[in-house]
This record gives sequence, C-alpha cells and structure tokens, in this order.
Amino acid sequence: MKKETNEDLQSEEIPTEIAENMEQPVEISTETALEKETQKDPLIILQEQLNEARNKYLYLFADFENYKRNAARERIEMRDTAGRDILSAMIPVLDDFDRAAKNNALEEGTKLIYHKFVQVMNSRGLRSLEIKAGDNFNIDQQEAIVKIPAPSDDLKGKVVDVIEQGYQLGERVIRFAKVVIGE
Repeated sequence: MKKETNEDLQSEEIPTEIAENMEQPVEISTETALEKETQKDPLIILQEQLNEARNKYLYLFADFENYKRNAARERIEMRDTAGRDILSAMIPVLDDFDRAAKNNALEEGTKLIYHKFVQVMNSRGLRSLEIKAGDNFNIDQQEAIVKIPAPSDDLKGKVVDVIEQGYQLGERVIRFAKVVIGE
C-alpha cells in the first residue's frame, strides 16, 4: 500500500478552475441580519413596513369590532335584567290587586296596595322629593309650571301648591316636582 504524500496529491491533475479557487483565500461573511437588511432595496424595506403596519391595523380593528359587539350585548342583557328585577318586585302588588278585586274590598285593598307599592319603590332606591306649600323654590328639584299672584307677601317666590310630586333615584332627580309659584 502506497502512502500518499502532499507532493503526490499535488502531482495529480486537479482542474485548473478548482486549483485557482483553492489558492485564493475564502471569504467568510460576518454580516449581521441588520447589515443585510440595510443593504436591501429601500422600496422593499418600505413595503415590509407597510405590510407590518397594515397587519397591526387589521388586528386593532378586529379587536375594536369585538369590543363593540360585546358592549352592545352587555347593554341588552343589562336592560333585560333591570326590567326583570322591577317586574319581579311588582308581581306581589299585582297579586294584591287581584285579591282586592275578588273580595270587593277595593277601598281597603287599594290602600294596602298603595303602601306595598311605595315599599317596593323605596326598596329599589326611589324617593319622593319632600316639597310642600311655603317652601322656597329650588330649580334643582322643582319645575314651575304656573306663576300666580301670591296670596300673601310671605309666599312671594315660594311654592304655593304642588301639582305633581317629584322623585329621585339615589342622588339623581328622575322627575322634577311640578309646582305653582307665588309672584
């Protein structure tokens, strides 16, 4: 067996093209991805940025549409639930009306039903505005529907009569009291 030496390898015929490449130093690329990207055509870079921005926009738009749909569904559910609670609380009052009509005790039954109805409304947070003749006119709780000559000097600019009672739910007035003002 013959041992090949370096000289033997060189003596064999190597195609000239390969031999020339072997003598030249090999270039090893040390470019980073960022350097390669900066060498790209600016138009390609802008196109990639545009596509990225478009994708972000589409994701945000889809998220917003989902939010709107969920919010609308929650509003509908809340409205239905709020109405259901009030109606459930009013069923006993309806039952009392039925009993009063069957027993021909309308006067007495009506009083009982009225008190029960007021109780239900108060339990839900509804309060009547305590306004009586002689009180000062308060624009935050009252609505003047008529001005009449004051029966006495001490009623000028004050409430002479309450036409319709006002109500508030929590701290918010939901119906202003309709009053007559002395002039």
